[in-house]
Amino acid sequence: MGKVWLVGAGPGDPDLITVKGLRALQEADVILYDRLINEELLQYAKEGAELIFCGKLPNHHHLQQETINHLLVLHAKKGKKVTRLKGGDPFVFGRGGEEAEFLAKHHITFEVVPGITSGIAASAYAGIPVTHRHHSASFAIVTGHRQEGKQDELKWAALAKGIDTLAIYMGVKNLPYIQEKLLTNGKSADTPAALIHWGTTAMQRTVTGTLGTIHDVAKKAAMTNPSMIIIGDVVKLREQIQWFQEFEPNTTLSSGAVQ
Repeated sequence: MGKVWLVGAGPGDPDLITVKGLRALQEADVILYDRLINEELLQYAKEGAELIFCGKLPNHHHLQQETINHLLVLHAKKGKKVTRLKGGDPFVFGRGGEEAEFLAKHHITFEVVPGITSGIAASAYAGIPVTHRHHSASFAIVTGHRQEGKQDELKWAALAKGIDTLAIYMGVKNLPYIQEKLLTNGKSADTPAALIHWGTTAMQRTVTGTLGTIHDVAKKAAMTNPSMIIIGDVVKLREQIQWFQEFEPNTTLSSGAVQ
């Protein structure tokens, strides 16, 4: 029987993968990788390793999740070392928990290799710390997928009133809904907000505004997925501690984007 490693590749900058994650990549016989991983990482695969693309686009999955689950089990049962390479962290909106459940159900040995998640990394590269002694004692990682109903209302009420910094994933399409829910549940329209597109990569772009204006700002700048939404007073610190050279649409930027 083989083994499966559920590996977080980090948010985009290939240098942000962990040492353990890189080792799992180098030793794998089979690598199943997602759309948002930096494909530069695949150069570390050993000669002869089988590479399987498992990318997901909104409303279009190259491979269905059920197929991915079965492929992990299939190759492990053949005695192979299998690395499931996922963007960010496997357990942060990465379906790593579902895959781990499926592996455990089929008695497959596995390890989880955490990765740096975009909510922390993209904001850091944009000069926005998610916590700060004078501005934020709490932050929440939130999915931006629209969910309606009573539980959803309770969630937005808690987020609007009880959390200093919100890091919202997969929320660009539903930004007007997110904006409305936070405002109607008591979040100030003047709360600073930012969108970070392709965070930590050479294509990173950041726009800022307030909770009341961020949808209009994002629309004017033609911001699309993948983008992180950061809402909270910490966004103001970007003016002082922005350190990463960001992409400018009218210029060509090499992959070495750090100043």
